[in-house]
Amino acid sequence: METLTTLRAQKKAVTRRSLATAALRLAMERGLDGVTVEDIADEAGVSRRTFSNYFAGKEDAVLEAERERARALVGLVAARPADEQPWPALRAATAELYDTRPVPDVEWMAQLRMLRRHPSLLARQAGDQVAVERDLAAVLVARGPDPELARLMAATFLAVVRTGIALWLEGADERLPDLVDRLLGRCELRG
Repeated sequence: METLTTLRAQKKAVTRRSLATAALRLAMERGLDGVTVEDIADEAGVSRRTFSNYFAGKEDAVLEAERERARALVGLVAARPADEQPWPALRAATAELYDTRPVPDVEWMAQLRMLRRHPSLLARQAGDQVAVERDLAAVLVARGPDPELARLMAATFLAVVRTGIALWLEGADERLPDLVDRLLGRCELRG
């Protein structure tokens, strides 16, 4: 029975990824307003109802890759050595996250620019940032700071990363990982 449950979970993950990939690709090709949920479902080879089992709307599907990246970052921070201080753990996890993608990643740059052009996506991203901040703060508390300081660290960290990405998209001459790490070094908070 466990194998059946595992296979079912794997199939659901593949379907979710397929829908998210189709949504992002179509939005990049046609613009967000030129894509419907039906288009995404058709591209992924599933029904509209199946799409609705995974995502509330096309915006959520388009943002899934960014959400996966945020979940990966929280996981990387949690996996850092337990005796590592919070801010160095955040910096190291960020460097590790960026090391997994080619730099410059032209496709990701185009995706980020597209995401910033649509108010509906920006509003959802803002909500996602609150959740990531909360999750990061919970991981940081395990490293020693009180909940208030952990929340401040998480919020500051995310603001610095967003600023680094914005500067990078605007044409900064540095590689994104180097730029973000340099900015994080300028704002280091101690627990």
